[in-house]
Amino acid sequence: MIKIIAHRGFWIERNEKNTIIAFTRALDHGFGIELDLRDCCGELIIEHDLSDLNSLRAFEVSRLLSFNQVNSPIALNIKSDGLIDLVHEFITNSKLNDYFVFDMSIPDMRSYLNAGINTFTRASEHEINPIFLSSSSGVWIDSFFKHWYDVSFIQNFINLNMNISIVSPELHGRPHQELWKWIKNNQFHEYSTISICTDFPLLAEKYFYAKN
Repeated sequence: MIKIIAHRGFWIERNEKNTIIAFTRALDHGFGIELDLRDCCGELIIEHDLSDLNSLRAFEVSRLLSFNQVNSPIALNIKSDGLIDLVHEFITNSKLNDYFVFDMSIPDMRSYLNAGINTFTRASEHEINPIFLSSSSGVWIDSFFKHWYDVSFIQNFINLNMNISIVSPELHGRPHQELWKWIKNNQFHEYSTISICTDFPLLAEKYFYAKN
């Protein structure tokens, strides 16, 4: 079945995004987690926007992950270049197996691929032909403005035995229902190699895991 990744954790209040509370809640429900990595004063921190000394330290999340069973992917959104050594240390200390890094710059992406770190390339309406596809562990499929891809586009990656993570539209301020229905109608939710990154992980679980 499709795996569910909680975008910045399973948050209820918006100020819970990228917090230990949201990450713990996601793990307790068996969801994966998407989180944002930056650096501040030489230390890896969790922050979508600019970091400061009040940002959540990555070692706190690493400790949480290492002591919990992780049933779905941990998606590490790389927000700054030059973090590979810190990120590699985070992955090791967190004891991650099912994980991937993504969204870094093209030059920085090469360093992750060369280091053998699970790296997803990105496809979007601006990147219909993803870079470094043959070297990547999977593909992060984003839709900034509209649902632009068709069934054959997804099927091509399935045929290549690649992992796929689909960005749910609410991450960009659009309704999610149409895409979720499209995924289910085309039976893509039956693939364990496919995940969906969503702000509504509990709704996604109920929708995609329903027996009828």
